Amino acid sequence: MTLPALGSLIEAMLDAVCVVEPGTLHILAVNDAAVQLLGAGRLSLVGRVVTDFMVALEDQFFWEEAATGHADGIHSETKLLTAQQEPRQVERRVTLTTLSDGSSAFVVCLRDRSQHRRMEDELELVLAEMQATLEATADGILVCDLHGNTTACNRRFAEMWEMPETMLLRRDDDALVSHMAESTLDPEAYRQRLEGLSLSPLTESSDLLVLRDGRLIERVSLPQHNQGRAIGRVYSFRDITQRVASESSLRLAAKVFESSLDAIFIAGPDHRIVAVNPGCLSLTGLAEADVLGQEAQNLFTSLHDADFLARLKESWVEDGYWQGETTHVRRDGSECAVKLSWVALRTDQGEVMQSIGFFKDLTQEKASQKRIEQLAYTDALTGLPNRLMLSQHIEYALRMAARGGGEFAVMFLDLDRFKNINDSLGHQFGDRVLIQVAERLGHCLREVDTLCRLGGDEFVMHLHLADAAAAERVARRVLESLSRPFAVDELQFSVSCSIGVAMYPNDGATLDELIKCADTAMYRVKDRGRNNFCFYQRQMNIELLSRMKMDHAMRVAMDTGLFRLHYQPQVSLDNGRVIGVEALIRWFDPVLGHVSPGDFIPLAEESGYIVTLGAWVLAEAVRQAAVWQEAGRPMMVSVNVSALQFQQTDFVEQVASVLQAVGLRPELLELELTESILVQDAAEALARLEALAALGVTLAIDDFGTGYSSLAYLKKFPIHKLKIDRSFIRGLPDDGDDHAIVSAIIQMGRALNLTVIAEGVETKAQRATLLRLNCDQFQGFLCSPGVAAEDLETAMARAAEREGAVVLLD
Repeated sequence: MTLPALGSLIEAMLDAVCVVEPGTLHILAVNDAAVQLLGAGRLSLVGRVVTDFMVALEDQFFWEEAATGHADGIHSETKLLTAQQEPRQVERRVTLTTLSDGSSAFVVCLRDRSQHRRMEDELELVLAEMQATLEATADGILVCDLHGNTTACNRRFAEMWEMPETMLLRRDDDALVSHMAESTLDPEAYRQRLEGLSLSPLTESSDLLVLRDGRLIERVSLPQHNQGRAIGRVYSFRDITQRVASESSLRLAAKVFESSLDAIFIAGPDHRIVAVNPGCLSLTGLAEADVLGQEAQNLFTSLHDADFLARLKESWVEDGYWQGETTHVRRDGSECAVKLSWVALRTDQGEVMQSIGFFKDLTQEKASQKRIEQLAYTDALTGLPNRLMLSQHIEYALRMAARGGGEFAVMFLDLDRFKNINDSLGHQFGDRVLIQVAERLGHCLREVDTLCRLGGDEFVMHLHLADAAAAERVARRVLESLSRPFAVDELQFSVSCSIGVAMYPNDGATLDELIKCADTAMYRVKDRGRNNFCFYQRQMNIELLSRMKMDHAMRVAMDTGLFRLHYQPQVSLDNGRVIGVEALIRWFDPVLGHVSPGDFIPLAEESGYIVTLGAWVLAEAVRQAAVWQEAGRPMMVSVNVSALQFQQTDFVEQVASVLQAVGLRPELLELELTESILVQDAAEALARLEALAALGVTLAIDDFGTGYSSLAYLKKFPIHKLKIDRSFIRGLPDDGDDHAIVSAIIQMGRALNLTVIAEGVETKAQRATLLRLNCDQFQGFLCSPGVAAEDLETAMARAAEREGAVVLLD
């Protein structure tokens, strides 16, 4: 670009522009804006040295370096002198530009900042004046944005609210709000009012704040606007304590009080009321004429005693106010709890010239508190006391008994098989049943007794000052009451319960001990058939502890390999040969000695450990059968299966797995099942039995005739063998009933093509009778008790030498 072209270009620019020759620093060209800014004609400016106008040191240094080729640009604010020697504040940018003829030139752009700087100075002056105005006012001023953040305040505000020095030095809006709230008599009301104002940014308000030191602060709140919209809020605070006190008619105070939702009264030095606000009249239900002139303490029923005024004055001296809960009787005679704050206003000499009382109705608050306590101490479903309330009643009864002697009873009640109702009809139906049960139980007790619901279908009754005879009468009354039919939604059904009774002081000295003993007695009732009651006996704890020890020892025995299997032969009645064995578990414990299966098997079934125990028996019996198979002496092994083990979803897979693990032919394993297993869930049992039969395993019904004997399931299920229970064999051959039952079972088995085996055969007469009745097999002590596998092999070898005789193992 040529210099003339550059000159034409700068004419189009709004900013002042000069073109400067680098070597001489002479001005080569200027535009009209530069002529206006520098205050000289174009001809007079062209040819002048640029430093005539650029007088700042920064500019002098720059142009010296530019003249020697060591600087090519600068951008900053600076000052220049016009042709009339007037200083101007400008923003200056200097750029070195190369022209088309190869020469170069500096382009100097200048923007006049004088007016902008003048406006900034004026703004600073305005702000300083505003701050001075804030400090000059007698009111405390606080300015906040829409979010409640402080933007300004004056010293009077800090003094009035006694702001800590640390809060003045370091801004903390949350701490400021908390400090101001806690300085008032009602911090919660202060915070709620702030929250209300924040939700209504255009609201103007005026209210009265009562500080804990007795001062009255008038607060005026106005929205702060900018261009027609709210940008914050200005609060002014004025201490009107002395002004209110000096007003003889207190009209000003009455106007301030009108906006308060609390009831407020003002009393003179003699404590007689001289003014009240509408809130006071509304709460009391009295007319103003009925209140004025009364002694203020007469509004409250619990402040009539002569000592109250002395306590009031003492509180005024120490704290400047009295605060507490009391009771007010309304005009209609109804009582309401109120919270009263009574503040003293003193002269400069320290004498009480007036006092102000603030009180509010606590009816709703008390009702809410009562509801909370009700939820904490009662059962939500039935409304009965819960364990927490029961414990308080028992603690009281224990203290009374410790002082005056006496006894009482604690009864633990559990509904029998209530789970069936929940499972079949739903928990909502079950809840309605529990409500009816609670009502019936309540009618069985006296008013001094306590009925508590622990949870679920468990209840506890405390019979106050009741001996064992009284407890028995109540227990029988409860059983009789619950025995009557229940009806819910036109459905009639029966509910029974089991009750355990513990007596104080014989059975325990604390609630926990008594409940534990009653619970133990209740479970004794469960074990004995339910629907009854039982008093606790110390032997029960001994038995319970014994069961706990045996349960632990049983698990340790499994881990340490103390269990063994013995095998009892099963003999053919036709030829006397051993055709199989039944696996029988045996346990010898180093501490307990020989433990009978009759002792630990029921315990294992109750605890669920029978699943683990049964799995071990199955695996061990199959392993031994595989040993005999491998030795060329295959023999069927019969294993008992508990109901819980059979109900495991993977039971069939377990059987298949143990057979496959040792390579035993499935027909050499027989599983003995009780009749109860087959009737609990017939469809599921059928599917599982068919799966076992598909494996090739033999299935037998153990203890046939003692349970739910049914031709239907014998016909339906893939059963191979019936085992006559030993209770029917014991009476043979003399007992006619046993003889008839055994004969019928054998004939039925033959009719259904089932093998029949009798267990518990101990005499030759029994064996002969079974032979005449065409029974297939037998087992029992007549042949051999259960023995270890190696002893069985030895005995069978000796018996084989007596071939042709009935096998009677040594």
